[in-house]
Order: sequence, then C-alpha cells, then structure tokens
Amino acid sequence: MKKIKIIPKTELKLKNVRGFLKRRVTKFGTSAKVDCPKEYLGKEVYLVVCND
Repeated sequence: MKKIKIIPKTELKLKNVRGFLKRRVTKFGTSAKVDCPKEYLGKEVYLVVCND
C-alpha cells in the first residue's frame, strides 16, 4: 500500500459537507481501517487525523 505524506495543518474549510463522523482507527491485518456506513460507498470522503 502506498504511504501518503500528511501535511500538518490546524484549520480545515470545506463547502457542501453533509456532516461528519468521528471514528477510531482500528488494526486490520498489517494495516489499519476506519469503519464507515454503507450509504457512503462510492462517495469521495476525507479522513481528518486529529491530535489526541
């Protein structure tokens, strides 16, 4: 799997957002995953990584 570089930012502005989900990243084999409802299959989504 290709590793994507994260660009550190403190603010995000988006238009036409239907809503957002807060989920925890979980282990999936040697990688990781985030669960998402089926209604978003085929949609373009953004994953925002937050500082805890």
